[in-house]
Amino acid sequence: MEEIRVGGMYFSLDLSLPLYEQVLEQVRSSIAKGEIALGDKIPSVRELAQALKINPNTVMRAYQELEREQLTETRRGQGTYITSDIAKVDLIRYRVADKAIEEFLSKMTGLGFETPEIDKLLRIKRGEAHE
Repeated sequence: MEEIRVGGMYFSLDLSLPLYEQVLEQVRSSIAKGEIALGDKIPSVRELAQALKINPNTVMRAYQELEREQLTETRRGQGTYITSDIAKVDLIRYRVADKAIEEFLSKMTGLGFETPEIDKLLRIKRGEAHE
């Protein structure tokens, strides 16, 4: 998959998965990582759709969801901006982290590891325990 930079955000789309969800998750991730600062303007629907070569309605749907979550606000005639509310951004950071942890634990249990083994491997990786 090719990585495309649009504004301060990076996108890598997998055409076998729903594009709307990918755009939504990747914008959330960019906000959580601080790639987009609080109050920053994000690309217009048309600009992002053209850069990603996807339907503008797909981007519009993702942007509407971001606005419902109060992560963005649309200013008539000016564009769409990331919220200035740090509490909202922190909430998203924790949601993104929670999802990453769930995916990690799912992969580890899929490999046959149990919680005590996973904890031990994490401590070893962080240098807190020795084999």
